[in-house]
Amino acid sequence: MDNESSSRAISINPNYRDRRGYDPTFLGVPVPLPTLSPAMLANAAENLQATEPDKYVLPYSHFSVVINKVRRLAYYTAVNIDGRQLLKLKRETDRWIYDPRIPKAYQMGAEIYKQNPLDLGHLVRRLDPAWGETEALAKVANDDTFHFTNCSPQHKNLNQNKTTWAGLEDYILDNAIAHDLKVSVFSGPLFATDDPIYRAVQIPQQYWKVVVMVKADGNLSATAYLLDQSQLLVDLGTRGFEFGGYRMFQVLVETIEQATGLQFDDLREHDPLAGRRGLNEVEITTLAMIQF
Repeated sequence: MDNESSSRAISINPNYRDRRGYDPTFLGVPVPLPTLSPAMLANAAENLQATEPDKYVLPYSHFSVVINKVRRLAYYTAVNIDGRQLLKLKRETDRWIYDPRIPKAYQMGAEIYKQNPLDLGHLVRRLDPAWGETEALAKVANDDTFHFTNCSPQHKNLNQNKTTWAGLEDYILDNAIAHDLKVSVFSGPLFATDDPIYRAVQIPQQYWKVVVMVKADGNLSATAYLLDQSQLLVDLGTRGFEFGGYRMFQVLVETIEQATGLQFDDLREHDPLAGRRGLNEVEITTLAMIQF
């Protein structure tokens, strides 16, 4: 398949029952969705059109989302990436929409992003689920990423930076294409009680990713990352935004579990950092430092 494509306007398929969502068998070995604690489930938004046993999952094309209705952002997103069938659709003018399967009150809309350096940051990157046997299938998935349920406020210096969020996403996608890899990626904001309040909502100071793939030797690899934008949000809402540092770390999958409350089945057993004594985190200053 040609990896380049012409652009067409963003259009959301209104029949949400066609969405299959994240596939836990995509890699050939089971990689289930993370589980929420009972306390987290109490704050999860219910999918009012759910047909699956888990009534909190919002399935889209090649990815799924579970929403924290109190914070109005995703607990997590989960996407399958097929490097063999990826189609690099050109980006049209953004058109973000609310997901009708949960109340608008549970979704952080466009108002938080106006006249400030906050980007409408894709949690599932636009291009990651954009694959399939036809361009039409890839475009449905591409356009599905423009739901507010898949959006989170990220300072532009984090979201667009080629050594942090955008750079990590490029690195994952480019390697999936180059090596015809299948990859599953979980992402989300880290909710903290001291997250700064701006326009009556709390802005996450950190974001996380867990990347899962089957390596050439047939073994599963699960790597975890924590990205910090706290210094970019100094005095948010009082003196305005200030430029500051941002940092990215490769951390233990177990660290993400402890920080978020999510449980990633047995992925901690496939973490390359887990078997290295005394190595709980590595600050990533260049993407070549990532350990699989």
